[in-house]
This record gives sequence, C-alpha cells and structure tokens, in this order.
Amino acid sequence: MNISAKITDERVADVRCSDDSLIVDLMDGRTISVPLAWYPRLHGATPVQRSHWKIAGGGYGIHWPDIDEDLSTEGLLRGGPAPKVA
Repeated sequence: MNISAKITDERVADVRCSDDSLIVDLMDGRTISVPLAWYPRLHGATPVQRSHWKIAGGGYGIHWPDIDEDLSTEGLLRGGPAPKVA
C-alpha cells in the first residue's frame, strides 16, 4: 500500500479582510476565513488599518502594527475567537 504524506505549509501567503471576515491564504494553498467579530481589535479597526499587516513569527503569524494585534496560523486553524479580556 502506497501512502503519500500530505505536505502542509501553514505559513502566511496573503491576508485580506472583507466587511465581515478575516481571510488568510496559506503557502500550501489553503484559505482560512473567520468572522472579524472574533477579533475585536480587527473588527473595530478601519479598512486602512486592517490592510496594514506584516508577516511575523517566521511566517506563522500576522501582526497589525497600527492596532497592536497579533494572530497565528495555528490559532486561526484551531478555529476559535480571541479570549475575552477581563
């Protein structure tokens, strides 16, 4: 039986936002789409602030310097909202 391992590359290739979603393209061709409402800083940011992002964490993270927000592809793939701040 020949089983070929799937190669994944969870590094960030591109990031964009719609009115309702954060959309992250990964290097391996997958696309993650999550509700902006899950990330209050991004949700409250202007479109210009959302479009100003940088790849961080060796390619596995996204940083928005204008709003001091950081997300990882690992967290996005887990699929859950940002923790609520007390």
